[in-house]
Amino acid sequence: MTTLLVFLEVAGVALAKIGAALGSSIIVLAASYGISKIGTSALESIARQPESAGDIRSGMVVSAALIEGVSFFAIIVCALVILL
Repeated sequence: MTTLLVFLEVAGVALAKIGAALGSSIIVLAASYGISKIGTSALESIARQPESAGDIRSGMVVSAALIEGVSFFAIIVCALVILL
């Protein structure tokens, strides 16, 4: 009975690490997609209204930084799950 409990514990840890690895890869893909959409939209907006390029660019940088910060935090959480 105790060996069964040990096997279940080991399997649970392995599944948690696999889930954390998959979660971090999904986070990276989603963040890169979001930042690329921001860049695309900003370039289209600047092409339509070149006089407001400064405002659009600053909004783009702030939005990209927020997405990057959230994704970095999520990756750290996934790394902690893998390491602990």
